[in-house]
Amino acid sequence: MGLVNGVSNGLNGSSKSHVSRPLTPGVYAPVPTFFVDGTEDIDIATFKRHVSYLAKAGMGLVLCGSMGEAHHLEPSERVQLIRAARQVLDSAGLTKVPIIAGTGAGSTRKTIELTRQAAEAGADCAIVIASGYYAGALDYPALKTFFVEVSEASPIPVMIYNYPGAAGGLDLDSDLIEAIAKESSNICGVKLTCGNVGKLVRIATTTAVPAFDKLYPRKNKDAPFLVLGGFADFILPSAFSRAHGAIVGLANVAPRSLARLAELSFGAVTNPALLPEAQRLQDIIARGDRTIALVGISGTKFLLEKVHGYGGAPRRPLQRLTKEREDALWAHENVQALLELERSLEQEAVAASKLSLPTLDSEVELDRHASREVSVSA
Repeated sequence: MGLVNGVSNGLNGSSKSHVSRPLTPGVYAPVPTFFVDGTEDIDIATFKRHVSYLAKAGMGLVLCGSMGEAHHLEPSERVQLIRAARQVLDSAGLTKVPIIAGTGAGSTRKTIELTRQAAEAGADCAIVIASGYYAGALDYPALKTFFVEVSEASPIPVMIYNYPGAAGGLDLDSDLIEAIAKESSNICGVKLTCGNVGKLVRIATTTAVPAFDKLYPRKNKDAPFLVLGGFADFILPSAFSRAHGAIVGLANVAPRSLARLAELSFGAVTNPALLPEAQRLQDIIARGDRTIALVGISGTKFLLEKVHGYGGAPRRPLQRLTKEREDALWAHENVQALLELERSLEQEAVAASKLSLPTLDSEVELDRHASREVSVSA
């Protein structure tokens, strides 16, 4: 497999599973958790359907994160979701698709416990956010110790999740993130939902170069240090700064569009002829990302309901959008432009499959060749 911004794939270092599921550059979708109307029990059938849809459209998967309403889930429900996702992926022949699972909790002890449970359930990597309840007491040394202790105790690689809005305002700076990465070889990357492009560039400048791999090799060769954005509006420019893609909620609504943008963005680094089309897609996606991000989980689930017939309400205290806000979101020019792009790529994938041309975007092709090795990277 090729080299993308300093990352290549190694062999699986896990003795538990003989299947290699490397973390690769590209776009990852933070999967929503769906609930049964009336009871708020987890709707496993809908969850499986959506996991299958995303994976076949070329997305990597992040479960039990912010979009997945992890804060509303019981530990047993997290395990249930991870097992269900692994089962549906393996049943579809997508045995190489890795699962990243959110395991952040209030204490170091609980975070380690959730991480071990996630690994046992089938997760290949954990993504951990710092607890914001005692944010005022967590200084630089405390935060560094938290991530190092969790990663060193974890049976699977750990990704740092920097999201000040969900961590009591805690915003890890580039110096701290780089220090954590250097001290623990089991840290496999960072997701920056702070939206700080300069921070992303600084971290990539340090970690996405051969010297870093030589001085600070990762514990698991299948889990290199990935620098990932938390929004879809700077995937193209971040590729030119050695970053590796993004984990973005928009991928639930427009997975093929995000996969194509990542492919073009990485390609444009060495082939400038791809840049105009990458810019065209980035323009559409950036506007759509901003519009949909403003309505959060409820807006994303509404759009899924409109497009795919499933979505539903979040768990309370979160609520559905009002009818007026739903109508305004659906009619918004940025949303319609994004959905039109997604439809065009779906049509392209279907046409290619009918011509027997292999394409990562084609669900039909993936179903017909379920035993084929499939990479989740764009």
